Formats: sequence, C-alpha cells, structure tokens
Amino acid sequence: MTESRQISTLHRDRAFDIERIAWIGREGRSLEKVVVRHHGAVAVVPVLADGRLVLIRNYRITLESWLLEFCAGGIGRGEAAEAAARRELAEETGYRGGRFERLGEFFTTPGFTDERMQVFVARDLEAGEARLEPDERIEVAVFSADEVGEKIASGEIRDGKTIAAFHLWCLRGGLAP
Repeated sequence: MTESRQISTLHRDRAFDIERIAWIGREGRSLEKVVVRHHGAVAVVPVLADGRLVLIRNYRITLESWLLEFCAGGIGRGEAAEAAARRELAEETGYRGGRFERLGEFFTTPGFTDERMQVFVARDLEAGEARLEPDERIEVAVFSADEVGEKIASGEIRDGKTIAAFHLWCLRGGLAP
C-alpha cells in the first residue's frame, strides 16, 4: 500500500530536526504525528585494565536529577560513529581509549524518534582531563561489573542506554548478566 505523506519541518537543531508528518490512514482518516529526526548517537562502555567500568554521574536538567550512566553523545554531521565515541569518552570522563570495538546498536525511543544509538566498548584506557560542555555537570565514577549489574537490578541505574549498553557488553563477552 502506497500512502501519500506531507512532511513539514518545525525546527532544526544541531543534533536533531522536528518534523510533522501528515497522511491518510487505513480508514481514510487524516492523521498527523510529530517526530524527532535524530542524527545518531553513541554510547561507550569503558573498561579499565582491572575490569572495572567507568560511568558518569550526570545531572540531567530535564529530570532535575543525577543519573548514573555510561558516557554518550551525538554523532556530528559527517563524523564517524567511532570518532564520536572516542570524543565523548574523552570529553566526559577524561579517559582516552586505545581500542574501540562496536558492540551493536538500538533505537532509543522509536515511538517518537528515529535516534539510533551505536554502542562501543573502549579498552586500553589512559586517564586524562575531561573537557565538559558549559551545560554539563558530570562526575566520574568507577564500579565493578557486578556492582553495575546490581545497580541496574536495584533501580539505582535507570538510564535506558546504560542498561542496554551494559547488556550488549555482557552478551559480547563481558560479565554474563
């Protein structure tokens, strides 16, 4: 079935665009949906030489609360996903990674956005200085993989990308969940 769509852009931003899509549904009704067109994002599972994982405590203004997360961020226009992962790791944690491996990808919230998040594991890390954006409030925190699993199970870690990235890491040879 071919459907006719009308798409109008409501807003353009550095990381995403907002569009209104209008179409005729299967019962002949006019339908409309507002969607976020995202340029893509990355999340990083940083693993220290001793097996501990580097997370961040990130103050999220949208929630007016701190979340415990893996570092993550948007992919710039024309930027490769691995380059974005390396940049985000260094900016948010100060760590530089020697080896990066792509673990997989997922759609964050496909009910209203097409954001695709690619997950990387970073190994052979070297500590350095974080370079936070002016609007970021971030603290670095290090935990064993067992502790991260326990924090997910207890509800202390509530960030969806962190939960998904941890389980992808587990399935690809990290700690078995």
